[in-house]
Amino acid sequence: NPKARWHDGKPVTPEDVIFTYELLTEKGRPPFSSRTRRIEKIEKTGEHSVTFTFNELSDREYPLIVAAFTPVLPKHAIDPETFDGSTLEPMLGSGPYKLAEIDPGKKVVYRKDPDYWGKDLPVHQGIFNFNEVAVEYFTQAGSRFEAFKKGIIDIYKDGDPAHWERAYDFPAVTNGEVVKKEFFAGDPANMLAFIFNTRRKLFSDRELREALSNAFDFEKINRNLFFNAYKRTSSFWEGSELASTGRPASEKEKELLGEAVATIQPEILDGTWKPAVTDGSGSDRAVLRKVFSQLKKAGYKREGSQLVSPDDEPVAFEVMTRDVSEEKLALAFKDTLARLGITLEVRTVDDAQYQKRLQTFDYDMIVGAYSASLSPGIEQTWRWGTEARDAEGSFNYAGIADPAIDRLIETMVGLRSREDFTAAVRALDRLLLSGHYAIPLYHLPGERIAHRAYLAYPEKTALYGNQYPVWWHK
Repeated sequence: NPKARWHDGKPVTPEDVIFTYELLTEKGRPPFSSRTRRIEKIEKTGEHSVTFTFNELSDREYPLIVAAFTPVLPKHAIDPETFDGSTLEPMLGSGPYKLAEIDPGKKVVYRKDPDYWGKDLPVHQGIFNFNEVAVEYFTQAGSRFEAFKKGIIDIYKDGDPAHWERAYDFPAVTNGEVVKKEFFAGDPANMLAFIFNTRRKLFSDRELREALSNAFDFEKINRNLFFNAYKRTSSFWEGSELASTGRPASEKEKELLGEAVATIQPEILDGTWKPAVTDGSGSDRAVLRKVFSQLKKAGYKREGSQLVSPDDEPVAFEVMTRDVSEEKLALAFKDTLARLGITLEVRTVDDAQYQKRLQTFDYDMIVGAYSASLSPGIEQTWRWGTEARDAEGSFNYAGIADPAIDRLIETMVGLRSREDFTAAVRALDRLLLSGHYAIPLYHLPGERIAHRAYLAYPEKTALYGNQYPVWWHK
């Protein structure tokens, strides 16, 4: 757009676009650093135009990723030599808000640019309705909620069902100054899960991973911790037409899977698989006997009170957590596994350590979430692909390296019809479920948000759920 301007008033140029890709390739972090791998060349073809030529590694979706999900950086305001270093100097932008204030570790303030070049574009009508947006950081959910109660912050997203039921009895709620709202979206629920790091020798065994999954007592945790508010997640595209659960594999799916169809468990292939269901006691003997029988069949045995592997090594591992809610969940799982002779240690670390260990895959198991959409694409490579397995900073938390998954993702992003695309995603879902790379946990039917009554939003929720840019002040 010829009107596009940086916040210092200088125009956004083709040179900025070319500079961005060169810089991110050399010093950017994944996935930005690898994006030029699919690009043959980038060239300026006009005063306001850049032409991308893609190579044979590209696909139909990749131009959209380049256009919509890669930032453009200002060449005149960035020193390439220091780009990958830490700084508190705000980066120059070109959007509707300027980065106005930074209080490191505490607060970031964005201020609306009255001269924003795109404010009259049709796509921007009805959004960006606040002159200032402040994002405050809290290390503990308790202190964040106290700030909300005192009116220091206006919006509180609440993912704790017990807290949602019990904590809203303060005066601002009873007098109507605070409103509780649940937003329901039409897209798939995210997959929250205990994620196995299969790079670890212990978790390279699929039989063990499946047995641990079957031991998870969702019913007890849902009842005791969450007021039975959660639903069990059973697909990486839960609640959508892309989910494989509840429907048998079609002939098209089997065709797309090829020889890999033989690796999928029969109950996952025919759509009858569901996560194990317990009586909610935390010690369902029938379930635990079934799990132990499964472990015994795979070569595991009890030596005294400890379960040992076929290599005579103790079955013991650590769950890395980052907050109290994850810690409580892991401790509940620990109690169940102890009945099987499995040692689980829970280690809660600060955010800086968590991020460092996450990016270098230095963990046995984590509580993680995979976001889902109705249009999965090339980003799936960065979650499940062999190429991402050992790439630090990738989202392949589980350490998956399966040629069948690689091939299926490559095929999926090139399909043209919705019918074939849906079949490919369902086939991928079956491969992931059959691999038992994670223990599916649970999800809320909607997004729960408490907010000040002077804030408003459209009556109809968008397909992809709540969108803060469309909110306004009454």
